[in-house]
Amino acid sequence: MDSRVDSMNTVERRAMSGLSLVFAFRMLGMFMVLPVLATYGPELASSSGLPTPLLIGIAIGAYGLTQALLQIPFGMLSDRIGRMPVIYAGLLVFALGSAVAAMAGSIEMLIVGRIIQGAGAISAAVMALLSDLTREQHRTKVMAGIGMSIGLSFVVAMIAGPVITRWTGLAGLFWFTSAMALFGILLMAVWVPKPRQQLRHLDSGINRAALGRVFADPQLLRLDVGIFVLHALLMASFTVLPLVLVEQGGLPRDEHWWVYVIAMVTGFVLMVPFIIYSEKQRQLKNVFLGAIALVGLSQLYFWWLGNSLLLLVLGAVLFFAAFNLLEATLPSLVSKLAPAGAKGTAMGIYSTSQFMGAAVGGFLGGGLYTLGGNGAVFAGCAALAALWWVFAATMQEPPYVTSTRLTVGAATGPGDELLARLRSQPGVMDALYVAEDAAVYVRFDNKVNEREQLQALLDSHQPATS
Repeated sequence: MDSRVDSMNTVERRAMSGLSLVFAFRMLGMFMVLPVLATYGPELASSSGLPTPLLIGIAIGAYGLTQALLQIPFGMLSDRIGRMPVIYAGLLVFALGSAVAAMAGSIEMLIVGRIIQGAGAISAAVMALLSDLTREQHRTKVMAGIGMSIGLSFVVAMIAGPVITRWTGLAGLFWFTSAMALFGILLMAVWVPKPRQQLRHLDSGINRAALGRVFADPQLLRLDVGIFVLHALLMASFTVLPLVLVEQGGLPRDEHWWVYVIAMVTGFVLMVPFIIYSEKQRQLKNVFLGAIALVGLSQLYFWWLGNSLLLLVLGAVLFFAAFNLLEATLPSLVSKLAPAGAKGTAMGIYSTSQFMGAAVGGFLGGGLYTLGGNGAVFAGCAALAALWWVFAATMQEPPYVTSTRLTVGAATGPGDELLARLRSQPGVMDALYVAEDAAVYVRFDNKVNEREQLQALLDSHQPATS
């Protein structure tokens, strides 16, 4: 086989690198404020008379609200007017929100800026564009690259946020995030290829017909609740964790960056063996439940034992080891459980749940801190994690499958007999033919069968076209 066919071409490499950077810049802008708002935000005046901790919590989570509300609608809009206009508009809106936050003279105006930031909801449009620019055989690899860029941007954000704020102040941090969004626009214009045609991809885009099926699936619902709770816990924790590092750990706010370096890097290293074990030994459910338990226990640890810098650093390592493991496991589970032809819809609802959890977590953390201080936040987070564990414990062991899109002739699709034969192949869990896409969407166990074999089966039974 010609190796050039199996390797990514120039368009695919540029799409992967360019859109990964666009994603990373945007996520950096979202998360760099997380470790600094609790300690720098109180320097801003309040014009509403509401308690400052409550307002800080709202500022931390505010972007998630508009992200959650606009994520799916903007993805559908990109199907109608094109990916590029939606992405350009979203990056401009994000840059505007960052500028508003940078010029804010009050916490309330900072909240307005964060809400505008979140309105630049381009994730679905970016994923759809990526699908337009890549071939099926490389889609999984490219999506993994995007996922790695998001994970790396979160790590960098937790470290860079305190460092940049130390040099430039909170206003300078927001100006920096605005500049990154504008650079993302430049990157889209000069580096990311323009698609020759815009296609509908059910594995990366929203399918309205599948919304009901996905919402009604109890297994997927558990995962949506899971990512909601996970990001609620993250945001709630960061309404107080930076304050605890100052008050209990005696660490000046300008030096918090090294705590996050140790916690994130060590947490990532500790996570990797469990990811490998869960997939190879097919123990995803047990590892998943163990990570939820560790998240809850880390909150109790902060509450009961977080009275010195060393103990706080150890607690942060435990929290981020569990958080990183869950953040990597949850989307993998969604992919395994999504019905054939509904993976994009399932991921869209999952992403919406994630951002809504971020919004609720910020509000919850600020409210609990106002009512009862640090202990109330950590106790509330531990209770929320315990409820999540109980809810998740009823899940079934997930099928170890992957989803793919197989192409068929546009003029004629596979007959019922061929589809039945495809479904009867070893490892195939489900197959759905979509005539308007000229494609068959298949869920299969890639340890039992291979995509190339399934595609060959379809091709061998398709009539030749002139």
